[in-house]
Amino acid sequence: MPELPADLDDTLRRALEEDVGPGDVTTEGTVPEDLQARGVFVAKAAGVPAGLHVARRTFELLDDVRWSPESVDGMWVDPGTELAGVAGRARTLLTGERVALNFLTHLSGVATLTREYVDACQGTESVILCTRKTMPGLRPLERYAVEVGGGALHRAGLYDAVLIKDNHVAIAGGVGEAVRRAREHTGLEVEVEVEVESLEQLREAMDAGADRILLDNPDTDLVKRAVDAVGGRVPLEVSGGMTVEKVREIAGLGELLISVGRITHSAPALDISLDVT
Repeated sequence: MPELPADLDDTLRRALEEDVGPGDVTTEGTVPEDLQARGVFVAKAAGVPAGLHVARRTFELLDDVRWSPESVDGMWVDPGTELAGVAGRARTLLTGERVALNFLTHLSGVATLTREYVDACQGTESVILCTRKTMPGLRPLERYAVEVGGGALHRAGLYDAVLIKDNHVAIAGGVGEAVRRAREHTGLEVEVEVEVESLEQLREAMDAGADRILLDNPDTDLVKRAVDAVGGRVPLEVSGGMTVEKVREIAGLGELLISVGRITHSAPALDISLDVT
């Protein structure tokens, strides 16, 4: 399993402070302080859970709880599957419920949609990548969920790899010039990738020494011709409008890196409930 971010507790504390504030007036006004309760997380839809430890840690930051795992992140579950149990003070369970579910349902939705795209590549050498199209402040957790779903990671941010986009190309005066400037600035230690929209730009990128080439919004014919032109000399990535159906269509054309922003910025939450008794 991938590792959860080192600053997980800080992220959870901010979420709890946002939701609870100075106190949960509803729970404190209706639930006896020492009443004990047990809650069960139940999947209401089929999918891939991700973030069970995140949910557990949410409650632990509020109070002592007893956690009973019934499933694990990354395992496909059917509707009605019990994912985990949590027991402790009833006030703790009710106060932490929404924050725990917000993280769990969102991350599980990311993992589930990623798995759908990964399954579309089955039997091919193509790989699904996430992008920087993440919710601000949640990128490390969403990248964790992508890996749980079977996807791979692109660059983490603007600092660890060069990705020359169309606006960079326009300002630099061309694909080749942009690649040369980036290489001169970063040296050989940092990977330089450039976005192209035609075979002419692709050849220009290769001549300039790009480490990876990204085809932006290509049709199937352009992907086929680009695979032949590259001939395996550099990794070829495709992005833009990548529906599951389109991925099924192009994944078998070659050893492609297929980046999909939708798996993080538009993944529907997986329906999960916390039933408390």
